[in-house]
Amino acid sequence: MLYTRKGDTGTSGLFGTKDRQTKAAPVFEALGMSDELNSFLGFCRAYGLKEKFEAAPLAAPLLREVQERLFVVQAELAGADKSLTQADVEKLEAHIAELEAQIANPHSFIVPGATAFSGMLDYARAMSRRVERAIIRSEVSLSAPTKAYLNRLSSFLYVLARVAAKDAGEDERAPQY
Repeated sequence: MLYTRKGDTGTSGLFGTKDRQTKAAPVFEALGMSDELNSFLGFCRAYGLKEKFEAAPLAAPLLREVQERLFVVQAELAGADKSLTQADVEKLEAHIAELEAQIANPHSFIVPGATAFSGMLDYARAMSRRVERAIIRSEVSLSAPTKAYLNRLSSFLYVLARVAAKDAGEDERAPQY
């Protein structure tokens, strides 16, 4: 059965506890935003492959890897005895370095949307920052590697968006202030 009826009163529980909290609690907001980001990354991955964007074959397995790590983040946030490791952080940093080597460092903000795929990845980047802020607001104690991973995630999505635009042959521009 996909429903329990336990949440009908506007409360929910976390892993390993019988305590019920309002669904408006910061931890549930953080969990919901993490789920939203994970779902959107799945959409980015599938859309990129379906539309045959040049960067999609590179991006798809990387995005899938991030999705898997986000499930661990959500489990830790919910109270499960799971967390990301320093190896997870180092692997994400290695992906960032590999991708960064493919582009010229823009040294500025970039106006999102050079391509549909890069724009979607930029939106995911903004979402990842929102998730990080929500998790901090939740005041749940997370492992140092999990916090570091969340901090690096926006950089990963930023550089992946730049690679997507470059692979499509699109010039990206800095905003005109």
